[in-house]
Amino acid sequence: MVRKGPNAGDLLEIHLREFGWRYEREFKFHAVRKWKADFCIWPTFDKPILIEIEGAVWTQGRHTRGSGYVKDLEKYNTAAAMGYVVFRFTTQQVLNGKAKKFIEEWA
Repeated sequence: MVRKGPNAGDLLEIHLREFGWRYEREFKFHAVRKWKADFCIWPTFDKPILIEIEGAVWTQGRHTRGSGYVKDLEKYNTAAAMGYVVFRFTTQQVLNGKAKKFIEEWA
């Protein structure tokens, strides 16, 4: 199946622009580990929110295989310990609007 229209990252960026919030794509949140989040947003309060789009969750992609999952846990737990809120969505949740709805409600 060939998908027409923006990919999940581009679509989420469109949604964040619609909200009018400050955001940064490919946000480096840890200088030593060089970890990045797909997005960091600063909505209406001072606590930044990292947003990750997890791809290939049904096809044994990196985020659902053992070693990738363990590495993700370390990354997300470290981000939370540093004071970030972490939202994680599948590609499908971004494309079908569920991520947008969740972010709008909870950010």
